[in-house]
Amino acid sequence: MRTIEDKEREIIEDFELFDSWADKYQYIIELGQKLEQLDDLYKKKKYKIKGCQSSVWLIADLKDGNVQYKVDSDSTFVKGLASLYVQIYNSQSPENIINHEVKFVEEIGLKQHLAANRTGGLAAIAKQMKLYAIALQSAAQIK
Repeated sequence: MRTIEDKEREIIEDFELFDSWADKYQYIIELGQKLEQLDDLYKKKKYKIKGCQSSVWLIADLKDGNVQYKVDSDSTFVKGLASLYVQIYNSQSPENIINHEVKFVEEIGLKQHLAANRTGGLAAIAKQMKLYAIALQSAAQIK
């Protein structure tokens, strides 16, 4: 199984292939278009991430000791950004997710090219993913 660090390095390397920010932006949109939509059942307030300018919904489940995330947004660009986190954290243990500090946002230039409210939204997505990992880890320990 690939580690979080391996997955993050892969994303960074993918973005290094692009010559311009416009190309990176287009790639993020394409990622959002490819991501499966969440069922409307999950597009409710309890799954909505607070702190995002766009509506973003996140669900998580524990399968075989690893967290499985699904995300959706009303913005294709934001959905693409969120999909990067899903790529990194999907199928990882709660402990690994909780202890990981994201590097790709800085390394691929997102922080410099996004408005402050968008980078705040990215931080909110990462925070919610970690909170789900904590909750799932706690629930698994109680069983």
